[in-house]
Amino acid sequence: MSTFVPPPATAAWAHEHARQGFEVVYFRRSGDVRRDQHAPHGQDWLHIVGCTTAVEDGRTWTVDYDITLDADWVTRRAVVACRSEAGTRSTVLQADGTGRWRVDGAPAPHLDGCLDVDLESSAMTNALPVHRFRLPVGTLTAAPAAYVRALDLSVERLDQEYRRTADEGARQCYDYSAPVFDFRCRLVYDEAGLVLSYPGIATRAA
Repeated sequence: MSTFVPPPATAAWAHEHARQGFEVVYFRRSGDVRRDQHAPHGQDWLHIVGCTTAVEDGRTWTVDYDITLDADWVTRRAVVACRSEAGTRSTVLQADGTGRWRVDGAPAPHLDGCLDVDLESSAMTNALPVHRFRLPVGTLTAAPAAYVRALDLSVERLDQEYRRTADEGARQCYDYSAPVFDFRCRLVYDEAGLVLSYPGIATRAA
């Protein structure tokens, strides 16, 4: 089983087909963030801050996100905010690391068992489950996620699967499926475990 190198300081994606837009993200370890209140003292947690701006179905929107992951890449907190013609809204997801969630402070039992947040607005969030898996080639696993819609920020359970296929050199590849959307594709990741090619959704910017 191969592992990934640490993520870069920043990355970006051009969104395509489903929407026109661009996403930029910044990665930093908890030790690099002075007085990071969401990472326990001495824990090497990852802090991810990003933004997607887009035009989709004739509507413009911007989604900002701030995600905290523990040392195993399990989502522990996500703050998501959307600006659109309808106004501004935000939501906060908190997780205990074992599959229990709260959304805006209220228990969210429909998310039981989920370890990742998955943002409709983001290509970056498909990096989270593959870092946790460390799957051998040929292995299939379920990866239900707390799925946050882009415009209304509603939070749903998204059942999905990843099967690791043969690598392309230093790049890991996974066959991804989300049955509720009748969607399947092959995701290609770089050495840091960030999506390079997300067919029909986004392409990594140089």
